[in-house]
Amino acid sequence: MAREQLRYDKMVEAALRGVVRAALQQVAESGLPGDHHFYLTFRTSYRGVRIPDNLRTQYPGEMTIVLQYQFFELEVTDEQFSVTLSFNNRHERLVIPFAAITTFADPSVNFALQFQPPAAERNVTGEVVETLPVPPPNAPRPSSGDEKKTDEKRGEVVTLDAFRKK
Repeated sequence: MAREQLRYDKMVEAALRGVVRAALQQVAESGLPGDHHFYLTFRTSYRGVRIPDNLRTQYPGEMTIVLQYQFFELEVTDEQFSVTLSFNNRHERLVIPFAAITTFADPSVNFALQFQPPAAERNVTGEVVETLPVPPPNAPRPSSGDEKKTDEKRGEVVTLDAFRKK
């Protein structure tokens, strides 16, 4: 009988997603301190993502949102967060599971995390619940249109590829 290996890559990814959750939870409770602001890129077709159909059509693979000046009703649970943002002067509610996030960045402190989630995921019984296309790593990232262009230096991106089984 083959022995399973400890999956440190999954443990590290879960811990880093916990950093995102903790940052959002702190902002939900106390607001954004100082110049902090977040860029969050997520897979729009991920199971559990709830966004308006027009946004899903406009951003069929990934979408980047910015939490800085105009966001409302940020709520954080263990598995997901929800927030209301303005798109074309219309408030829309988004629900995003943490597992759908591919990039989290706070440019004010040069901090960024990049996640490479698997194409297929399994639920607690082991059945495959979803298979998603993963865009190429250099694909342009769409945005919500709410962020401002900046020439600031970006932070180091932490990738988990070094820990993944090949």
